[in-house]
Amino acid sequence: MSQRLKLKDKLILILAPTLAKIIIKALAFTMKLEFLYEERVRPFWEKDERFIAAFWHNRLLLMGYSYHGKGIKILISQHKDGELIARVLKHLGFSSIRGSSTRGGAAAMREMVRASREYDIGITPDGPRGPKYMVQEGVIALARLTGKPILPLTFGSSKKKVFASWDAFNLPYPFSRGVFMWGEPIYVSKEDDIEEKRKELEGKLREMTEFVDEYVKKEK
Repeated sequence: MSQRLKLKDKLILILAPTLAKIIIKALAFTMKLEFLYEERVRPFWEKDERFIAAFWHNRLLLMGYSYHGKGIKILISQHKDGELIARVLKHLGFSSIRGSSTRGGAAAMREMVRASREYDIGITPDGPRGPKYMVQEGVIALARLTGKPILPLTFGSSKKKVFASWDAFNLPYPFSRGVFMWGEPIYVSKEDDIEEKRKELEGKLREMTEFVDEYVKKEK
């Protein structure tokens, strides 16, 4: 039985990323996508300056469509579901760094610090296991260590399926409206209090997410 399960897992890891890529691209093609306050991130892309993008775990499905920079690495957990997500990201043209606050955290932090010299970094600060919409300190520590600003990022869709998972994962429906929103950069100096900055980022991401969830309901 265990051998069959392992074979099943291997098949999923081989076949699912290609299928997921097709579904994600087809979904995005049918949707009307809008970008709010992209002028907040555009100067970083134009000047080739590195930053840290922070977005909620339950909004990550289409996040690749919000990014128009030269290269980004996404922090993905070392759990089994993380391996699947990492492979899907690879099929979509994005690199990943493996680790989280619960497993492989120190090594992942070192790798992110190194990578931040050449790449932007993407983090779901409430992942990989929650609680939902609660920022963990890791993203603030990374910003302090690297000197790179955190740019809050969120997404909302007018019609969606909300799953009964820990993060209430959002799956947009085809032909719905999708809205990405960038926040103002948050800088963390060595003198700043980590908890205060953690609360600042969490509050901003919550506020932005509430805004886009209401915004997508309006007729356009």
